[in-house]
Amino acid sequence: MSEFQLYFQQGLYHVLDINAYDHVLFIVALTVPYVFKDWKNVLLLVTLFTIGHSMSLILAVYDIISVKSSLVEFLIPVTIFITAVYNIFRANKSGKKDSVNFLAFTTLFFGIIHGLGFSSYFKMLVANNSGDKLVPLMEFALGIEVAQVIIVLVVLVLSWAVQTFLRFTLRDWILVTCSFVAGVVVPMIIHNRIW
Repeated sequence: MSEFQLYFQQGLYHVLDINAYDHVLFIVALTVPYVFKDWKNVLLLVTLFTIGHSMSLILAVYDIISVKSSLVEFLIPVTIFITAVYNIFRANKSGKKDSVNFLAFTTLFFGIIHGLGFSSYFKMLVANNSGDKLVPLMEFALGIEVAQVIIVLVVLVLSWAVQTFLRFTLRDWILVTCSFVAGVVVPMIIHNRIW
């Protein structure tokens, strides 16, 4: 297996791992207010999330930042919860009417938090790499981005199907999906070891 394949697959599986579904829940909550015609906005947000994720990995790999894992493990479900609740309160409005600057900044910041949750593992992954650590990071980030685009496509197709065949309104789809996401992460917040 080539080095590119190794890091790309690690990024892909980092997101699509069924046991680490927090990343999937965040992308679902981020995507659910949008429809296919809003693909540019969704792609921008997902890419900003990847950039934030990668920034925190860079800072961790080069020992510029170190955060207690218990704090990060607490903050990750909080970011998912905030995103879901934000969408619930904004369900009557289309995602494209939101301030792109606000959503962009928030998504980038949440990406940094999520990246910190994976930073210890990623440091171990590249520890044996005697060369530049930026190339493996870029390969890993590409895997993350591809996995996130897959999730976005699945959510957009489901959204289209539910609205077309089950006659849900976009508002109802947002409310049901984000309520489910929030309901999944509340126990993660409550039972976190930070308490």
